[in-house]
Amino acid sequence: MNRIKNAFDQKRKGLLNVYFTAGYPTLDATVPVLQALTAAGADLIEIGMPFSDPLADGPVIQQSSTVALANGMNLRVLFGQLRDIRQTVPDTPILLMGYLNPVMQFGVENFCREAAAAGVDGVILPDLPLDDYVAEYQPIFQRHGLRPVFLITPQTAPERIRRIDELTESFLYLVSGPGTTGGANTQAEGVQEAYFERIAAMNLRNPRLIGFGIGDQASFARACQYADGAIIGSALIRALEHAEDAPAAASRFVSSILN
Repeated sequence: MNRIKNAFDQKRKGLLNVYFTAGYPTLDATVPVLQALTAAGADLIEIGMPFSDPLADGPVIQQSSTVALANGMNLRVLFGQLRDIRQTVPDTPILLMGYLNPVMQFGVENFCREAAAAGVDGVILPDLPLDDYVAEYQPIFQRHGLRPVFLITPQTAPERIRRIDELTESFLYLVSGPGTTGGANTQAEGVQEAYFERIAAMNLRNPRLIGFGIGDQASFARACQYADGAIIGSALIRALEHAEDAPAAASRFVSSILN
């Protein structure tokens, strides 16, 4: 079953992909927050695998990773938490996002096997080189039915974009501009539009989601004008930071974006 493809087939425009960090704000919050996000209407869920050196993440997600690691979160704990998730979240695509180092330490084959057994649909590893994926890891991912997602930036060459599109069986992650997650977008609006329109004109076969710098209803709606949907992470983490009831806060946040 390709839940990611099903999500895009069922909802052609305005898909909301939300990111939160596993084990944040408390170790046991992962599944309740995931269930709340799904019930509130999120179309795809990215679960962050906390890492001590998250190069692509801004200070908000970095801090959430620090807290989650201190809470005792690691890949083995996460897979244990997700073991029965498909009993309550049967259809919503779940992706794991993080960095290659913890995956290598866990063992790529073991990681893919455990992720698939937990009902995970895809993986986003921003520091996984495309050539290394093709040469070493693609057969492992395919064997376990895990679909990788690769990032495209305004600087990505057209030849690389088309290669990514050929290798992808999920969606294309369009980074909205320079910088890390959660920061103010430093791209001028006209420059952004030209970038998004250039990608759209390439007639790529995979759907597109825009991420980085999107945190409220207005920026979500603006991104959806140029792609099939958008990704929100840091703003959700902020909403969870001091919440007495993390699942309720997650639900309110999704409602604030979609309603």
